[in-house]
Amino acid sequence: MKNQKNRRYAYSDQKTQKNRKYWLLFGALGVFIFYFVFTSAVFSMRIMGSNSMLPNLRAGDRFIFSSFAVQAIIPSLALDQDASSLRRGDIVLVDAYRGEVPGLFRRILYGAVRFFTIQRVSLPDPAGRRPADYQFIRRIIGLPGDEVSMINYVVRVRERGSEFSFTEFEVTARDYTTNIPHLPPLWDDSLPFSRNMEPIILGNNEVFLLADDRNAANDSRTWGAIPVSNIRGRALFRYWPLTRLGRP
Repeated sequence: MKNQKNRRYAYSDQKTQKNRKYWLLFGALGVFIFYFVFTSAVFSMRIMGSNSMLPNLRAGDRFIFSSFAVQAIIPSLALDQDASSLRRGDIVLVDAYRGEVPGLFRRILYGAVRFFTIQRVSLPDPAGRRPADYQFIRRIIGLPGDEVSMINYVVRVRERGSEFSFTEFEVTARDYTTNIPHLPPLWDDSLPFSRNMEPIILGNNEVFLLADDRNAANDSRTWGAIPVSNIRGRALFRYWPLTRLGRP
């Protein structure tokens, strides 16, 4: 009788342990699904990987970005005709990659790897690139319909329908500064990252982005105007380092 009772207790303990494992598995799966949906459709966390946004942002700064809808999961829902939520001076995450867009399965796989490695590891896309190779943090200088030009690194913006152009700092409500390089006297304006740029008029779904460090960072001077659909999110909050908490 005692042996039967012991066997019953042992079986009950095994069943409890098995159920606990299932609950842990389902719990981890549920947390991941929440994380994937949340970071794909609502918010995402990003690390500044370079000093291209000096003096305002530094390498290692960490940010919370808003997501521009579920376009990160379903590309057909990309907001390529609506820039009404964007403002000059906004810091945004831009996807400068023009190649194959990963499918839903790959996106889930990429999200799982980032989740279980605490954002430390990213898988390469079909072309062998990782997000850090083609996703950049840049500042919006021009909105759809604007005319943008540059003379001696002074960027001027003429808004759609306006007769006058103003410096980038006069058409934005955000306060920021820029790093202006000192080029050699014989630097040819035809070379990349030159101080001058002929006026361009942005299309109805295009924005013009620049790095705050105007020295040698890739931005719309090399990419050209960027479709609004390539904007993946807007910086909302800097949460690291603690000494610089707040809106970037």
